[in-house]
Amino acid sequence: MKARFLFPRQFRIAGLICLLAWVPFMILKKLIYHGYMNHGVPIRILDNSGAFTMTHFYEIMPIIIILAGLIFMAFSKEKIEDEQISQLRLDSLQWSIYFTYFLFIVSLVFVNGPDFAHNMSLGLWAPLVFFIIRFRWKIYELNRSLKIN
Repeated sequence: MKARFLFPRQFRIAGLICLLAWVPFMILKKLIYHGYMNHGVPIRILDNSGAFTMTHFYEIMPIIIILAGLIFMAFSKEKIEDEQISQLRLDSLQWSIYFTYFLFIVSLVFVNGPDFAHNMSLGLWAPLVFFIIRFRWKIYELNRSLKIN
């Protein structure tokens, strides 16, 4: 079976590097927002029109880095990509969507106010995280069952 629309296997390492690169951005974000670097004043890159600021950069860069890392980790090929792995991948994707939308509906019902925006961002990264967890768990179970037999 030909695995279409999957990244090469080395992209999983690139995804891990992206996730590890997220840590310095979060440290800088905390330093900027708590006023240790700029005393709460936005650092401007362009003119005073507010088109692009450093604080805006430190808000969106971690999100882009995390999403790129998760996408690379989730959709990179396995060492042996066959029909069974493809079926595990499809089942894991389906379960991650079910689980994510269940959490999303529950959060819509029970969460109001300022935390609502955080729950809306749940739909951005949660399907990828749950997919990676379930797919890796199923691969682990498959390898364990093959070693036992």
